[in-house]
Amino acid sequence: MPKNILTESSQSVQAHLGIMQSVIQRMASNSSSSKAWCITLVSAVLVIVADKGHPEFSWIAIMPTLLFLLLDAYYLSLEKSFRNSYNVFIKKLHDHKLKADDLYLVKPTGSIFKLFFSSLISFSIWPFYLLLLIMIYATRIIITGNCL
Repeated sequence: MPKNILTESSQSVQAHLGIMQSVIQRMASNSSSSKAWCITLVSAVLVIVADKGHPEFSWIAIMPTLLFLLLDAYYLSLEKSFRNSYNVFIKKLHDHKLKADDLYLVKPTGSIFKLFFSSLISFSIWPFYLLLLIMIYATRIIITGNCL
């Protein structure tokens, strides 16, 4: 077998796959961190609002919720695009069409805008942020004592 053929056992292929897996893991971790930071900020805002007795300011908690929703969807779309890139690389590897130029090329594959909008309606996004928005509204009701 010639030395320039790239196979599953090639060190360069293994290194590239490790890099891609690391990037994908980082995007998933960033998505998880977005949720954790969102809960922290929203909780802090609601505690301050309740402590100061100004329930009309409880809507301020919606701003970080929406910003983190967008950030979380962005990280999820990046994760999906890097998974697409990983799958394209694996397909080339299995079809024996992998070239040296394909190695260490770490860039997302696919339309980031399409992936972003599909991420916005993803099950990993909406239940969390919708529940958080409902909790903000419920907190306002508890503080004020009325539904408006």
